[in-house]
Amino acid sequence: MELDYRAYPVLVVDDEQDNLDAFRFNFKKGFDLHTAQSGAEALALLATLDPAVIVSDQRMPKLTGIELLRQAAALRPDAVGIILTAYTDVDVLIEAVNLGHLYRYMTKPWDSREMKAVLRQAIERFHLGRENRRLAEQLRHYAGYLEYQAHSAFDFGAIVGSSPALQVVLERVEQVASTSATVLLRGETGTGKEMVARAIHLCSERAERPFVAVNCAALPAELLESELFGHEKGAFTGAVAQRKGRFELADGGSLFLDEVGDLPMEVQVKLLRVLQEREFERVGGSGTLKVDVRLISATNRDLEALVAAGQFRQDLYYRLNVFPIALPPLRERGDDVLLLAEHFLERFARENRRPPLELAPDARAALVAYGFPGNVRELQNVLERAAIMARGGAIGLSDLDFGPRAAAATSSAPAPVAAAGPARSIGSSGAGPAAPTPLMGGRGSSGAGPAAPLRERLHEEERQAILRAIEASGCNIAAAARALGINRSTLYFRIKKFGLDHLLPTRILEPQLASARSEGGDEG
Repeated sequence: MELDYRAYPVLVVDDEQDNLDAFRFNFKKGFDLHTAQSGAEALALLATLDPAVIVSDQRMPKLTGIELLRQAAALRPDAVGIILTAYTDVDVLIEAVNLGHLYRYMTKPWDSREMKAVLRQAIERFHLGRENRRLAEQLRHYAGYLEYQAHSAFDFGAIVGSSPALQVVLERVEQVASTSATVLLRGETGTGKEMVARAIHLCSERAERPFVAVNCAALPAELLESELFGHEKGAFTGAVAQRKGRFELADGGSLFLDEVGDLPMEVQVKLLRVLQEREFERVGGSGTLKVDVRLISATNRDLEALVAAGQFRQDLYYRLNVFPIALPPLRERGDDVLLLAEHFLERFARENRRPPLELAPDARAALVAYGFPGNVRELQNVLERAAIMARGGAIGLSDLDFGPRAAAATSSAPAPVAAAGPARSIGSSGAGPAAPTPLMGGRGSSGAGPAAPLRERLHEEERQAILRAIEASGCNIAAAARALGINRSTLYFRIKKFGLDHLLPTRILEPQLASARSEGGDEG
């Protein structure tokens, strides 16, 4: 788009009126001209005028043209300076050009066509400088926006919950984040391993540097090496240009290798060298590249079994397993299921500009009862489907669709561990809670038969689970609540609801119910 040169003021400074008149006569139609007859007058005018170009005579009383441009730069640093001179003080002018105080100089008498071209070039230079500064500022704000989005959308990766098992994980994240140690995250699919990896990165000194993630199982073996380490032009068919790999992109930051147990053996060898030497070569290249990358890897596979079977290098296993963190499955996180459900519903409503949704009591019971073999990812999908299906402001049991996996998941769910002590997280020194009793119709359950409505089966299985936990704990309500993965006030209400209060003396039950009500306990 062609510039409108009249939109950019030009200030002409000369102590001789004839020279100023010559400028007006030649250029008043093509430029927005402003004039001054001294350096002092020009500086006073700059207090209100933002010129694109300052054209000044060199030899003027009290203030030379070069000195005027130096002082003008403090007021209008973007203005482009041009000096007019009829004398042979060229050395002074060339020095001013080299120092950046002056765009160019012209000798008197000047040619009007040449002067017009010079003024246009100077305005274009001014315009490009302003535009570059505007774009740089816009880019800075955009980069800040992206950084904000990365952190706020992450808000520690939607790591929502207060269960003891999750607290163990967060404590270990805090312990390792400030170091440069290699971390191995272990856990079932959907437990949030990438979320924890991002939490480690954001809590570290590398938080301002890149976080780069690679799913090792999503790429074929022949492409994975190029993806990780990059390749040179012509390294293989289709390599039409040099490409940086993920290690180079993550230099100074963190690289997250998901599903690291699926790495091909040939890539394992090269990865081991990077961990040992912090250097590698691109595919098809001969130059050695050095990087500073913090490696965080994750897997849901049994690496020890893979090592024993010769499918995973033992030396690489020890390099990756410097600081292991085990992520508990959702079924071991107790009431975190409901906290996560509320979090996902709130986010769904916000992103889709929908009114807030609540969970009806029967839906809450079903969510707590279901084992979620797909963990947090499955819970999120179930809630998103329910939010779409729901009519009104509440999600009921009929809105929940656990899919075809539900029956298989509940039939293979682990048996309740009411009397056992707290389960220890793999690779951690802390203790997590015992797995909660499954509350949906698994084998050996009594009460409603398979043909009974789902709500009746849920209630009966929940009643039987509570009964077993109370009996196994010897009527120790705190122990029973821990075994079931729910809080104590919720358990007291459940006891009252299912008519099991005869198991406890009234002197124990009634005060606890009153206390639970005052604390806002769940009566669902």
